Amino acid sequence: MGEDLPGGAGARAARPRPGGTWGSALTTAEFAAIRAAGFEPVGQVIGAAVYAAGSASWSSCPGAWGPAGPGAGAQGSLGPLVQAMYQARQAAIERMAAQCAALGGHGVVGVRLARGTFTLGGLEFTAIGTAVRAPGAARGRRAPFTCDLSGQDFAKLIMAGWVPAGLALGIAMGSRHDDRATTRQARRWSGNAEVAGWTALVGQCRHEARNKLAGDVRRLGGEGVVIAAMQLRVRERDCPVAVGRRDHIVEATLVGTAIAAFARTGQPPAGAGAGAGAGTGTAPALAVMSLGPRSRQTARGPAD
Repeated sequence: MGEDLPGGAGARAARPRPGGTWGSALTTAEFAAIRAAGFEPVGQVIGAAVYAAGSASWSSCPGAWGPAGPGAGAQGSLGPLVQAMYQARQAAIERMAAQCAALGGHGVVGVRLARGTFTLGGLEFTAIGTAVRAPGAARGRRAPFTCDLSGQDFAKLIMAGWVPAGLALGIAMGSRHDDRATTRQARRWSGNAEVAGWTALVGQCRHEARNKLAGDVRRLGGEGVVIAAMQLRVRERDCPVAVGRRDHIVEATLVGTAIAAFARTGQPPAGAGAGAGAGTGTAPALAVMSLGPRSRQTARGPAD
């Protein structure tokens, strides 16, 4: 999944521009925080993949069992679709990381994952972020790290003795046919009452997504994960078997950054944040200042 884009497009996009200039998606505060942690941006990177993600079988009724039941859920007819969506996101992330490596970066911060409809059909998955490097640090054999942390959060993580291991994903889908009990509970005149079947479907999908996320964290060698996004998409369709009945499809997606400790003392590694705080035994302060109206007035001092 880590191959270049067709025709070497990835290599051309990652090729450094003349004059050593670089671009980024960082705010001023993020740039200052990353610099304070001993890193510098080297360029904006992006990865994309277009998948014809529609190979799930829709010709049968899922029944009223949800994700864990017979013939339903992520391991049933929706399994191929879940796998395609996971592979598409991974392909976009790995192509983005390959661009980072081509720029001489050690990792990518501020990654944003997006999914959209492709004009010719299928789904387009993109990953975009800012490649960064630690000047003077040797490049290892491992692929660059990826994380969806902001510049400030990335700096806090590094100075606390932790490092991103990579973006972790958890994706699960489940389906449930509206049986008689569900139909009765969902009627307008039933009042404010829980629809037990829908609750079970949503809960089981989220549980499955958490399990998938935990497996991805282990694959990346992380000790834990900080979750940035939890999405739940719900749609319905006419049941292909029972005329007049509806099937509900739930998709749960978790995205986070797997992290691992590199310093149990909570101190940054040698070279990180060099300058401020050197030799004092304390971590350097982040060079971040809010530029809101009150802060600007305080910085200028009392009006003359």
